[in-house]
Amino acid sequence: MIQNIIINGLINGSIYALLAIGFSLIFGVARIVNIAHTAFYMLAAYFIYVGFGYLGLSPYVAMPLAVLAVGLFAVICYKLFIDPIREHEAAVLIATIALAMVIQEALLIGFGGHYLGVPPLIKGYAEIVGVKVTYQHLLALAVALLALFGSWLFLMKTKPGLALRSTAQDREVANLMGINEARVAMLTMGISAMIAAIAGAIVVPLFVLDPHMWMHPLIMMLAIVVLGGLGSMKGSFVGAYIMAFAEVLVVFLVPMGSFLKGSVALSIMILVLLIRPEGLFGIAFEEER
Repeated sequence: MIQNIIINGLINGSIYALLAIGFSLIFGVARIVNIAHTAFYMLAAYFIYVGFGYLGLSPYVAMPLAVLAVGLFAVICYKLFIDPIREHEAAVLIATIALAMVIQEALLIGFGGHYLGVPPLIKGYAEIVGVKVTYQHLLALAVALLALFGSWLFLMKTKPGLALRSTAQDREVANLMGINEARVAMLTMGISAMIAAIAGAIVVPLFVLDPHMWMHPLIMMLAIVVLGGLGSMKGSFVGAYIMAFAEVLVVFLVPMGSFLKGSVALSIMILVLLIRPEGLFGIAFEEER
């Protein structure tokens, strides 16, 4: 029991961390609350399914192509629908909700409401402290941790990452330093969507696909960023594992717990908003005039 909780908590936490970090990144840089973020995650999963099931591509080819395609799609959506209304935060929020619903309905029209799936890349299992864990789950955990480490390297050790962090810290100063804030915001949209797409690629062999699969990760992601602090990368990372282990504990220890996991996430989010609105590692953003 304990071993199952630890293993599932680590896997789910790593996936949630990727989603939450991408969400916090686009909010920190461009102040965009992107509700469509988990829809990009779902879109990547379907792209991989199409590449593997219809085009006959190897999963190792379909997955990176899907990540790139989702990043490009996110940039196009940003230029067409978000950039023209970016100064109006409520309009941007509504636009991202609409974009998520459009993606959902398009997938419903294209694939119906059927549950779809991709076979595991690696078959078999290993026994870890008495618990059988499939090689596919171990691969998913390793890829998720590698993606998290790669995201940290990009943000901390590269010039584009420095530009993103500088813009997130102070947009006005970044502009004065010669950083093209509008271009950085567009780049951030693509990068955050690609991080979400990597999470989608990880879950493809683990879970079934359906056009509503973006909703539960959306609830968890919002709860995580509220818990960790909106705009905080560290908070997203720590909050993801806290929420993942809370979710797994509910599923394993509470009768009918799988139906309550979303409620637990929302309850934690409400409590945090009441007790510490800025979250564990919250960043206070000054009002921009």
